[in-house]
Amino acid sequence: MPTTPDMTTASDPGLLDTLQHQVAVFARRAEQTRLGGVGQVRNSMDRAAYLLLNRLDKEGPMGVKALAASMGIDSSTVTRQVAPLVDTGLVKRTSHPEDGRAVVLQLSPRGQSRLDEVRSSRRELMAELTQDWAPEERASFTALLTRFNSALSARQSSQAVPDPVAPADS
Repeated sequence: MPTTPDMTTASDPGLLDTLQHQVAVFARRAEQTRLGGVGQVRNSMDRAAYLLLNRLDKEGPMGVKALAASMGIDSSTVTRQVAPLVDTGLVKRTSHPEDGRAVVLQLSPRGQSRLDEVRSSRRELMAELTQDWAPEERASFTALLTRFNSALSARQSSQAVPDPVAPADS
């Protein structure tokens, strides 16, 4: 395990500075590569598209409102992000089985194939990037990153969206 400066407590400003910096670097690098995996150009996928396709794969067909709620984003955002996925045939709009007037979104066979391809490529990339890590290190990193993302999600969902017209607090 690589050595790091002695930063022993969570309240240590140096540790928190390093953490926030590393999170920022990770976010930038992840967005730059779109975590495209091995063969990046062919296997890269827009982050929003990946998350939407992944959610539809894990949870099955659902309406825009349900998809938005499950992702913690606005319905209009989902509608805007889903449009190109429908246009390219990765997502299908179908009638709700119980209420024919309602529309549900579902992963198309083409979307499933594309998602599987991107996942496989990303899996290869993760294996390559962590090839010299012990299995316990991979497991610890995964658990801590999951915990970090869960904390971010919980914080985001507990905060009210500020009124963009209201003056900022000083």
